[in-house]
Amino acid sequence: MSKAAELAALIGSQTALSNRNLVINGAMNVAQRGTSFTSIAHDDYSLDRYIVQLNGLDGNVDIEQSTTTPEGFASSMKVSVDASNSTLDASDYLAVQTRFEGQDLQHLKKGTSNAESITFSFFVRSSVASTYTLQLKDNDNTRQIAATYTINSANTWEYKTITFAGDTTGTFDDDNALSLQVIFWIDSGTTFTSGTLDTSWATQTNANRVDDTTGWLISSTPTFYITGIQFEVGEQATPFEHRSFGDELARCQRYFEKTADPSGGITDTSAGYVNRRDGTASTVARYYDIRYKVHKRAIPAVTTYDTNSPPNTGKLRLDATQNVGAVIFGSGTSGFNLYSNSSANHYGVQFGYYVDAEL
Repeated sequence: MSKAAELAALIGSQTALSNRNLVINGAMNVAQRGTSFTSIAHDDYSLDRYIVQLNGLDGNVDIEQSTTTPEGFASSMKVSVDASNSTLDASDYLAVQTRFEGQDLQHLKKGTSNAESITFSFFVRSSVASTYTLQLKDNDNTRQIAATYTINSANTWEYKTITFAGDTTGTFDDDNALSLQVIFWIDSGTTFTSGTLDTSWATQTNANRVDDTTGWLISSTPTFYITGIQFEVGEQATPFEHRSFGDELARCQRYFEKTADPSGGITDTSAGYVNRRDGTASTVARYYDIRYKVHKRAIPAVTTYDTNSPPNTGKLRLDATQNVGAVIFGSGTSGFNLYSNSSANHYGVQFGYYVDAEL
């Protein structure tokens, strides 16, 4: 399709030229938790807004924010394992997914006679040329639909587009809870492949979720890369919507925010931390009001940590000499309160925090 035809299609369907991509961090640019993850566990988040799901693997799964990319992108997600499966058991699987709130999906008109078709497009690369599955899971109504795409050449970036029909059954809840899961299956056993793939919307059945094994998990040192993920209304894939890093970061911070890396190895004990100073030495308890950069999706789990290397979770650093406990209270979607009640003289505290409001 020519650029003029693409524009005409967008105008004709009343689709906005901006804010059309429902995926957050589709270009894999934001990585608040880190850029490399080894031995990642089931349901662990890695790059912002992407969760890894796995079961029964012989090797450990590693995730990396990679600079191996197609033209026009700076980052991709790389998935690898440090040991291949000797055999693929029925319940073995590996998948990457991103999740959506119901209130962000109301314009899809799901559950009505005018339900909108939706189109996914993305760049993908794998060491195993095979047929892979993309699945949508309606969490509110326990429904699903899936489609296949083929990676034709190993270790080569390929652009894929998949269109799903709108679902006239079951509306998405209009709230901030999980409504839709978009699942990129990398490989799976017969628990998920033994039925007939649901290429039309249907009640969820595990056996109908994946087309077939890709052979990825039993191959030698397999790799899988993905970037440029776009999810938009309509039957036409449009060029990827590149947003500014600041815009993408703020969208991610609705779900997760941190001040500094809590995983250890911190050498700069001031940059990125919260500093609260009262000006006068005192043993009286000190109270602190912390405001988030972005309002959170829901009241998050709050973790504080001191500025040691590695840091100690649940601690504050008192005048850079003594670690004391952090007492958190009054946590909300816009911030939290805490206090330090050490008996030692102090002017204030220094600490880091991360908050998690993921779906």
